[in-house]
Amino acid sequence: MNEFKERFLANMDRHPGLTWDEFLGKLDSEKKAALAWMEESGGEPDVVALDSGLAIVDCAKEEPAGRRSVCYDKEARIKRKKFPPETSAEETAKEHGLSLLDEADYRQLQELGDFDLRTSCWIETPAEIREKGGALFAEKRYGTVFVYHNGADSYYKVRGFRAKLIL
Repeated sequence: MNEFKERFLANMDRHPGLTWDEFLGKLDSEKKAALAWMEESGGEPDVVALDSGLAIVDCAKEEPAGRRSVCYDKEARIKRKKFPPETSAEETAKEHGLSLLDEADYRQLQELGDFDLRTSCWIETPAEIREKGGALFAEKRYGTVFVYHNGADSYYKVRGFRAKLIL
């Protein structure tokens, strides 16, 4: 929790007006466990003011190495014929009480800094795209956020996921 506190205090622009003590008051045991996993898995979490509310969000410059090479969700992983990964972005996030960033969250995060300049990030995919076998991912290149699509069963060594926890 010490690293998290240092990050929280060093980046007050990410959560204006929120004190450390106010933040601690918003945590229950489930949220503490989710935060601990985000930290342990290399996400460098911090509190970020999103349009959807205050959330703990992964703020590592690149996708954490331990969260890469995963397909989008369980359905895609199970349907994959060759070399299915052990898990998926959505499964892992849910297992830890978290959710994937959506496109708006991802764009807001990118306003706070330069993230995913060499990696890409699975993001929450609308049902109408997912039903057709696709999934969305995003990255930042040339100072611009790009959102793309791919088969939900695809996975690459540079594609991972960021998670969020609404407070």
